[in-house]
Amino acid sequence: MNKLFFLFSLLFVSFLGSAQQGALVLTDGSEPTDKAAMYAARIQAADMKELLTVIASDEMEGRETGEAGQRKAADFIAGKFADLGLPKKGENDTYFQEIVYTAESWATIKLNVNGAEQKNMRQFYAFPAVNQDMKIEADEVIFAGYGIDDAKYSDYEGVDVKDKVVLIYYGEPVNKRGVSRLTDDGSISEWSTDYRRKLRAAKKYGAKAVLIIDDKIQKNIAENRRFLLSPRMRLGRGEEPAKNYANSLFISPETAKAVIGDNYKKVVKARKKISRKLKPRPVTLPVDLKIKQEVDVKKLVGSNVVGYIEGSDPVLKNEIVIVSAHYDHLGKRGNSIYNGADDNGSGTTTVLEIAEALAAAKKDGNGPRRTVICMLVSGEEKGLLGSKYYVENPLFPLEQTIVDVNVDMVGRSDDKHENSNYVYVIGSDRLSSELHEINEAANRKYTNIDLDYTYNAEDDPNRYYYRSDHYNFAEKGIPAIFYFSGVHADYHRPTDTVEKIEFEKMETIGRLVFHTIWELANRDKAIEVDVTQP
Repeated sequence: MNKLFFLFSLLFVSFLGSAQQGALVLTDGSEPTDKAAMYAARIQAADMKELLTVIASDEMEGRETGEAGQRKAADFIAGKFADLGLPKKGENDTYFQEIVYTAESWATIKLNVNGAEQKNMRQFYAFPAVNQDMKIEADEVIFAGYGIDDAKYSDYEGVDVKDKVVLIYYGEPVNKRGVSRLTDDGSISEWSTDYRRKLRAAKKYGAKAVLIIDDKIQKNIAENRRFLLSPRMRLGRGEEPAKNYANSLFISPETAKAVIGDNYKKVVKARKKISRKLKPRPVTLPVDLKIKQEVDVKKLVGSNVVGYIEGSDPVLKNEIVIVSAHYDHLGKRGNSIYNGADDNGSGTTTVLEIAEALAAAKKDGNGPRRTVICMLVSGEEKGLLGSKYYVENPLFPLEQTIVDVNVDMVGRSDDKHENSNYVYVIGSDRLSSELHEINEAANRKYTNIDLDYTYNAEDDPNRYYYRSDHYNFAEKGIPAIFYFSGVHADYHRPTDTVEKIEFEKMETIGRLVFHTIWELANRDKAIEVDVTQP
């Protein structure tokens, strides 16, 4: 009896100690009945609001990777890890993993056709990352079909384009039913899906520049706006365009007509013959063409921030559970600050709260059996670069990393749901059926939120599975789950601010994420990869 009373007293004292952080209650208002619930209850809306108010403040200047605001945010996150007493497991006895980026943007980009200046981002656009400094004044352009150089067909066969500008169509030769003439099964090839193949082909044959006719120019400009207007970042030295690509510009059909001039019918006829007979039909186009491209290349330094909660089991602690969220956003544009409260201050705040709950459990002697890494990454807005750098330069062995749990935009509701009590779950069943089942079970037991799998569909046109940091882990064969509450009118706008965040919703999602992590980190056997990708 005395021994039982002693154990009960210890548990009660531990509960009271935790309660000092705030009222420990579950989503339904009841008191916690087990360790997982007790520590999950530390994740509270009021604390989240306090953290996010700092993270998404004007002082953080929009947290753009490589800029002062991002460094301030990284220091703030590291300070929180220090407050929790977490050991420094980053580089050089810090919480940081430093990343060097190459940032490319346009210093000058001009296109003039027959004396008429074309408008960038309306009549043409170009990606600085695949271009180099160049100035051209030409009196002719060579129409070269689709700019393809394939085993089945080459637009460059017998065509002299050395030191010339070529004009090509987007896509590839297809029949009237849209079936490709280049592939055995009729499916569209990489000549349509990867424009860089065409730039490499043009470079191979000595062309100076490529004008690509884009009949969906406004749609493509809108989708690539952040890469066209803000510096395009790459890891390390980037793609070295001088070695790999001919310079390029995507032009509108109207600009293409100005280039083609009186030879319009001749070009259309040549394209039709190419599609029918797969034989090159070059056309020389007289034109007064001027192109000026100057690329501004800078080296910038960003960092991932690592919070380390060592596992309590002497064997299982060698297995790693990673909890990730990106803390970078879009920075400043003119007088506007893109605070990124939802994207992804909400995910950053959630991970910090989870780190606090896990650190409290460890301090009480109830820490997770496996090691949990709470990692806030930078460079997501530039192409998932921070997480990509980590999986290529891991601080902890990837072969011992059993899962990535990723949180990106969980602070708002979209217009597809009348009730805000939902979260989109993406990727949970792509590699491991156990991961999916664990999250489902945690939700049934603790949070009872609507789990929406709409964006997990393989044919999801938004392709969200490929658009957040979990994907870099999944690509390495590591099971990953991504929590997301959808986009809204303030997405990637200066109006994504703290006062619009639904903190009660964030709290519920944060507790669900915690319970899933708790099970992943404490079960006897690690989850397995048991799903074969199509």
